[in-house]
Amino acid sequence: MAEDHATVREGLKLIINAQPDMEVVADAEDGRTAIELAQKLQPDVALMDISMPGLNGLKATAKLKDCCPEVHVLAVTRHKDDGYLQQVLKAGASGYVLKQSPPAELLHAIRAVANGGKYLDPTLAGKVMGRYSGRRSVINEGGTDVSDREVEVLRLVAWGHSNKEIASRLDLSVKTIEVHKANAMKKLGMASRIDIVRYAVLQGWLQDT
Repeated sequence: MAEDHATVREGLKLIINAQPDMEVVADAEDGRTAIELAQKLQPDVALMDISMPGLNGLKATAKLKDCCPEVHVLAVTRHKDDGYLQQVLKAGASGYVLKQSPPAELLHAIRAVANGGKYLDPTLAGKVMGRYSGRRSVINEGGTDVSDREVEVLRLVAWGHSNKEIASRLDLSVKTIEVHKANAMKKLGMASRIDIVRYAVLQGWLQDT
């Protein structure tokens, strides 16, 4: 767990350690220490604050996924701006939960990402869907079908993977991935990556299933 505020850190530890199936194996007050501890202990889940001194949570998440790809990162933050969500997914996090949410939400998020799922705080999900709802009629009235491959590419983009990573994962060329993404975005009236994330929320791609 990486959190620079001691009081919040201790509170999170109390909540998590009270669960029969969870244990905080280490805590850190900055991203650099969190990476060092994760390399040593290899936890199932790393809770990562975004705003921290030195190495912030976004950079720490990216570095952690590079050195410890098996560790699932859950961003625990007070930031409600969906722009942060986009950055966290791009960095490799599996979930995003707000500090303002009830403890039960945090615990649900931890279990979701520990099992290999994706998780998005319902408060943020509602906000993102609200912003996107004005474009839903445009998408639904388009009349054009998005292919299974295009959906697969969009899903991976929403989860934060780069075109190169998606190409490697699907055994396709980067150019082909770019074409699939461009075609899907055109069919769905999307203009940016955040539009893809918003659409992913509507489709339930980022929620634990």
